[in-house]
Amino acid sequence: MVLGILGSFLPILPGPLTSWAGLLILHLTKAVPMNYTFLIITFSVAFGIWILDYIIPAVGTKQFGGSKAGIIGTSLGLVVGLLSPIPGGIIIGPFLGALIGELINKSEFNKALKAALGSFLGFLASTFIKFIVAIIYFGFFIIKLV
Repeated sequence: MVLGILGSFLPILPGPLTSWAGLLILHLTKAVPMNYTFLIITFSVAFGIWILDYIIPAVGTKQFGGSKAGIIGTSLGLVVGLLSPIPGGIIIGPFLGALIGELINKSEFNKALKAALGSFLGFLASTFIKFIVAIIYFGFFIIKLV
C-alpha cells in the first residue's frame, strides 16, 4: 500500500494498480473474506486511472491551445522523460515535448509555451488523481484489516 502511494509520484510504479495489488493480497489471506465485487470495482478504477495517466497530459495540451504536434510531442516527451536518467524527467519530458512539438508546428513561442504549460498542468492533475485513489485504497486496506 505504501508503494502504491509512492507510485503516485514515481513514474516507475503504477500507483493505484500497486495499491490494488495490496488490496488483493489482503483479500487472499484468511483474515479478510474474499469479496469479488469489491476487487473488480477497485481494479476497474485503478486500471482506468492508469490509462488516464497517459491521456490527461495530452488533453491538457489541447485545452491550452496545443495542436496535434503538441499532443504528439507531449506523449513522446513523456516516454523520453520516463526513460531518461535525469531527475524530474517525467515532469520535464512532457513539457519540453509539447514545447518542441508546437515550435516544429510553426507556432509562435508564446502559444507553444502556453501549450507546454497545459501539458504540465495535465501531468499535475494526473498525479493528484493517482495520489487520491492510492490514499482511498489505503483507507480501504486499513478498514478491512481492522
